Amino acid sequence: MSNTTYDTIIIGTGLGGLVCGYKLAKGGRKVLLLEKNAHIGGCLQTFRRFGVKYDTGMHYIGAMDKGQIMYQFFEELNLLKDVHLSRLDENGFDRFNIAGQEYKYASCSERFVETLSRQFPECRHDLQTYVRRIQEIAEASPLYKLDKAGDRSYLESPYLHSSVNELLASISKNNLLQNVLVGNLPLYAGVKDKTPAYVYALISYSYLQSAWRIVGGSDSIAQSLANSIRSFGGEIRTDSEVSKILCDSDKATSAQLTNGEIIEAKQFITDIHPQRVIQLIDSRLIRPVYRERVQQMENTVGNFTLYLKFKENSVPYLNYNYYYYAGEDVWASYHSQLAEPQSFLYMHQCTEDGQQYAHSAEIMVPMDYQEVAKWGNTHTGQRGSEYQEFKQKKAEQVLNILGQLFPGINSCIENYESSTPLTYRDYTGTTNGSTYGILHDKNAPELTSVSQRTKIRNLIMTGQNIHWHGMLGVTVSAMLACREHGIKLKTES
Repeated sequence: MSNTTYDTIIIGTGLGGLVCGYKLAKGGRKVLLLEKNAHIGGCLQTFRRFGVKYDTGMHYIGAMDKGQIMYQFFEELNLLKDVHLSRLDENGFDRFNIAGQEYKYASCSERFVETLSRQFPECRHDLQTYVRRIQEIAEASPLYKLDKAGDRSYLESPYLHSSVNELLASISKNNLLQNVLVGNLPLYAGVKDKTPAYVYALISYSYLQSAWRIVGGSDSIAQSLANSIRSFGGEIRTDSEVSKILCDSDKATSAQLTNGEIIEAKQFITDIHPQRVIQLIDSRLIRPVYRERVQQMENTVGNFTLYLKFKENSVPYLNYNYYYYAGEDVWASYHSQLAEPQSFLYMHQCTEDGQQYAHSAEIMVPMDYQEVAKWGNTHTGQRGSEYQEFKQKKAEQVLNILGQLFPGINSCIENYESSTPLTYRDYTGTTNGSTYGILHDKNAPELTSVSQRTKIRNLIMTGQNIHWHGMLGVTVSAMLACREHGIKLKTES
């Protein structure tokens, strides 16, 4: 057993764990962060292949103009000095190819309306209503006002009980416009008639304000937070997997590592999937009915991802994200069960502001875990030739479509690699390689959401499965977790 007792042990070093570590360590708490992998960061991790760097999960962020909400968080977390951003094209930061026709999302409300009105002139009023509605939903959310937010306060939103498609149908009767407005579906892996409107509104409004790529990779966020944590006296240990959270009759007392080491603390925060959290706890404090509910929660779909390296100075840098849908029904294309891919998100990696040529790119294709379930008991690098052949076939299908959309591009690809939900599962710990964790369902909001508080009074959960996901959602979750541990938030000072 370790001789040191910590004020707080944080299990997991994704964005949520690192933000909690920053706030608590800065607030004078003796903090220890435990990471099972060799590298910190969770979805902020990057990796190198073919001499270039690729993001794992955090590809672009919104609301980073001065005064906007994500900028305020970066300022509070002292990230602005270390994290460099490149603004995406304000006249079309997201572009969509839907059944062969292209559409653009432009930054700021006025430009957004004006741009789409050129293709939907009869729907100008609908578009004005749209931007006004998502702004109202986002700014009315208690999660945008942390001084008024409680652990479950977001459940009070009426937009938790209506779906994304219901919201859009109430705004416009134009079916094609509805599909264009749901074109950013890969940002939340939504499911028609399930995903609540508030999830969509919070994410969409963030990007509508401003959209940015992280120059040089999202690991700069993780490293900046880690450096600050250490400067405040906090500790971070990698290759330290927690096998058990030990409890007495009413609280957690210690974390046991896979090597048998036991580390004591007064408080605990978990930044891992709730389904994994309850597996770590063998205590009657977690009731069987709660265990069963959490274990049965549906998770969002995963991704098959292609990582491309281009020949030098061969591919002009695209300062926007490119979404492809084979059919006019975006929902159907995204969740298609056909053999060949029906949708994907194509993005260039940013290595410098004002970039002229792309060095690398990622293509993210939705993939159900069942497509790779037969290899579920294997580990990365040990899945055999059949798995490699499966990935190769999928990659060739995606590249064939890419070549049709961007003629000549395939001859510019020097090398590529691919990953599946199994890879994502192994490196981030999310159930079945789910892209965004638990799938929220407007039909049963209480049953498809997880409280930050647990029946163990000194154990709090954070991360993408609490409230909502993405850079903004996870940061909000972490801030609220810190408040549960007595840390005053800037918005309350």
